[in-house]
Amino acid sequence: MGGESVVSNPEFLREGCAVYDTFNPDRIVLGSNSQRAIAMMRELYAPIISREMAEDKSLPTVPVVVTDLSSAEMVKYASNAFLATKISFINEIANICDRVGADVTQVAKGIGLDSRIGSKFLQAGIGWGGSCFPKDVSALIHTADDYGYEAQLLKAAVTVNHRQRLIALEKLQQVLKILKGKTVGLLGLTFKPDTDDMRDAPALDLIEQLHRLGTKIKAFDPLVSQSGMRHGLSNVIVETDAERLADGCDALVLVTDWKQFRSLDYAKMAKLMNNPVMIDGRNFLDQEMLEAAGFRYVGIGRCS
Repeated sequence: MGGESVVSNPEFLREGCAVYDTFNPDRIVLGSNSQRAIAMMRELYAPIISREMAEDKSLPTVPVVVTDLSSAEMVKYASNAFLATKISFINEIANICDRVGADVTQVAKGIGLDSRIGSKFLQAGIGWGGSCFPKDVSALIHTADDYGYEAQLLKAAVTVNHRQRLIALEKLQQVLKILKGKTVGLLGLTFKPDTDDMRDAPALDLIEQLHRLGTKIKAFDPLVSQSGMRHGLSNVIVETDAERLADGCDALVLVTDWKQFRSLDYAKMAKLMNNPVMIDGRNFLDQEMLEAAGFRYVGIGRCS
């Protein structure tokens, strides 16, 4: 038993893209105090490191970070915490843009062109969810607390994210005034597109608050509508297509940025609604196209 070694090899796989990310990683992180174990892991990863299994074999070899166990684990937690914080940052900026008349999509484009910042994870909206970001940020905060340090920045990122989930509710109240007795349709339910994952999805908070205010709630999601999953959706009428969703609604909220939502028949949907309003919770749809179809368009941090 004395010959056994422990290696920490954190994964950085995106949900919905796990197979691609396995063969096309940005980096490989190996944490161990055993050089023999590290050598075995390098041999295991050799075809991936050399890009032999990549779609684009002309790319440089995959960087390998070799470190100790604790540092390897910290790389994983810090990566997700940084991305979550970056989203909360642009959402904070979006809320300021709303108040001063700026357009956060243009602001994000302007700052994203700075090579030190980059454009990824600068899409303002109604917040992050899923299993990884909430779990890893929370774990890092609690680990810091256990060792006598208050992670104020990470706690602020979580606070901003929880508040951001209700921004769509505020927008609905601004447009419809009283929500009691109104019908609101949710375009998308999952925390991100290309998955059926509802864990800690912003839609669940929105549903809870809309129900509390006496709103009739309908929803359509390309996967959830077909899967029969109804956990957390007891107060929701889940429709099988977008036109059934729009029928009789006083407003729609785009919750999940599914690619197919860009090509729906919005002109037909507008005619089916009591009040054609679109709250674009991901700044994902084309405002001019929606307005030409007859919608009143309201984005997040944008000049509506």
